Amino acid sequence: MLEISNMSVKFSSYSKGLKRRTVPVIRSLDLSAHAGEIVAIVGQSGAGKSLLAHAVLGILPRNSNLSGEIHFKGAELTPKRIRQLRGREIALIPQSVSFLNPLLKVGTQIARAGRLNGLSLQKARETSRKALHRYGLPPKVSRWFPFQLSGGMTRRVLTATATIGTADLLLADEPTNGLDMQTARETLRHLRELADTGKAVVLITHDIELALEVADKVSIFCGGVTVEEAHVCDFSNSVQDMNTGSSGLRHPYSQTLWMALPQNQFTQVALDHGAHLSHKGCTFNAFCDRADDNCRCNLPRLTPLNSGKVRCWRA
Repeated sequence: MLEISNMSVKFSSYSKGLKRRTVPVIRSLDLSAHAGEIVAIVGQSGAGKSLLAHAVLGILPRNSNLSGEIHFKGAELTPKRIRQLRGREIALIPQSVSFLNPLLKVGTQIARAGRLNGLSLQKARETSRKALHRYGLPPKVSRWFPFQLSGGMTRRVLTATATIGTADLLLADEPTNGLDMQTARETLRHLRELADTGKAVVLITHDIELALEVADKVSIFCGGVTVEEAHVCDFSNSVQDMNTGSSGLRHPYSQTLWMALPQNQFTQVALDHGAHLSHKGCTFNAFCDRADDNCRCNLPRLTPLNSGKVRCWRA
């Protein structure tokens, strides 16, 4: 459904004296999402997770530079094709509440999304009411304006708006942020149901524990680079030996993320993103006790290994 190969995103900025400089944010990123599966994208804040969704939808800022290949259903996603598919075959559950129009009532905005997907006005309104009910919102919310919503209610409205149509690819950017545990699980359960009907879901999240409950595979980002893709059962394996990598997870950063989960040792994951983005080699080399000169100078390819893929010279 979605294939991303060697994608890079850079931003241009101007320092003192109007000297232009380029800041790399994503480099050599690879990702695949097939029909019927949920791919969870995890990593620390600033790893480039949300930028991935914006790149696919063609809504990056003007000072950005995008390179690499993005294919949807076997065809390249050109700017013209993205404009035709956005909101129809590819839908976004955004992280920012600013995606809601402050001057339009909630029900009108959800119904508009349905109309964009070819529904009649009556059918769109009916589907809008069902969508609100699905996410635990009372009917009166349809008559409210966005400023009347709490943070959690806004998150549910954004999810309802994105899932009302017939999009085959859903990009869910932190859909559970600000939700209580029960509502978060119900939201992810609905995404699982949508995937089971043949849709592809890219779940961008910092909540690894919840993601593991519904995802089929996990893609781990570190400094704008895909360092590992693992089946969810491999990600659930406990780390037996951090030095030999005897668990299902092979990249040191992936193992560190696993150790940071509550059921493990709460090992702190602390990275200086500005530092490792400037490195030529592995983005994690400055924090890895197994790194050698090759790791510091050369970025390895994302290589198939066991049931997943890993970008590590020492795996």
